[in-house]
Amino acid sequence: MVPTYSIDLKAFWHDPYPDLKRIQAMAPAVEVPELNAVLVTRRDDIFEQEKRVEVFSSCQPGGLMTMLMGENMMRKDGEAHRAERRIAFPALSPRTVRRVWAQKFEEAADRILDGLMSQSRCNLVTAYAMPVCGEALKVITGLTEMPTHEMDRVSQHMLDGCANYTGDKDIEARCHAATSYIDDHIDRMVPKLEVAPDSSLLSVQMQAGLNMEATRANVKLAISGGQNEPRDVIAGTVWALLSHEDQRAEIVAGHASYTDAFNEYTRWMSPIGMSPRQIAREEHVLDYNFNVGQRVFLMFGIGNRDPRVFDQPDAFILSRETGKSIAFGAGPHFCAGAAASKTLISDIALPKLFERFPNIRIDGDVAFGGWAFRGPLSLPVSLH
Repeated sequence: MVPTYSIDLKAFWHDPYPDLKRIQAMAPAVEVPELNAVLVTRRDDIFEQEKRVEVFSSCQPGGLMTMLMGENMMRKDGEAHRAERRIAFPALSPRTVRRVWAQKFEEAADRILDGLMSQSRCNLVTAYAMPVCGEALKVITGLTEMPTHEMDRVSQHMLDGCANYTGDKDIEARCHAATSYIDDHIDRMVPKLEVAPDSSLLSVQMQAGLNMEATRANVKLAISGGQNEPRDVIAGTVWALLSHEDQRAEIVAGHASYTDAFNEYTRWMSPIGMSPRQIAREEHVLDYNFNVGQRVFLMFGIGNRDPRVFDQPDAFILSRETGKSIAFGAGPHFCAGAAASKTLISDIALPKLFERFPNIRIDGDVAFGGWAFRGPLSLPVSLH
């Protein structure tokens, strides 16, 4: 008998982990009718099967991301994926991050922190995490004339669209409006970058001669993956450190680092909780008969809490060995922006915040939301 598990979509959005723990314990692959998908939840299964693109394909012509944002490199496999990844690499490589982007990240963080010095309290999500990520993403993408708050808005509306598996028409309309807004800014920057090329994603794709359809799709991909997820990790890691005083004390004492906090938080509360796949050929694997065209969700978030791999998986522990975390993926689609994200968050955003505001504390209720993409909805803090 095919294992099936039903969920309450509203409760699942607020906290997916209780349901996902039960699904993880049931079987390697479980059908969830409310999502019209088969969920793969065990860490080692995800790690192995994500690489088998001949079965678990990223190519999804009818998938939400492709339909709403265009066919980007994440929705391609094999050489098509590798070719576009090579083209994008000069904008996102660790070397470019160190030599080009890190200084700009620092300058933006300092400006935003300067503006917070006169405030006694704020919502850290919108007052710090959001603009820090927006400013970073503007220079990386090349869309430097887009207002920072608009970068956050269009990213959120695209992510909402990509997770809109219930077919909400309003969410779909907002997503289309967001992609049109991005296209307008791309059109605005193309002639300027033709005259003065730089290291931005838009520019390096233009310099490589990539067609504009793919170029646009990859810029939208960078925005969808480079704004909200780092924003959620910054705010979420601050919340985790402030609500786990013993763990923050380890950093203060020099026994742990902000890189440890970044690695453990992204394992514990993975900002990208799921990656969709489509079955490309029939195969019996994971005790399940997969059929061509079937939709599969690789559940990174609960895979990172698999008790078969991680001791005390639901706990936030900075001394944990996080080498087996799959927060950034595990196969050929490993997050291309991982180096930029780690530098922005663990080297700049977190240490600068705690240096400026060593007495920062939580000052209100903190709620989280999302299952495909997850983070704090707000983080009220007292700064001084």
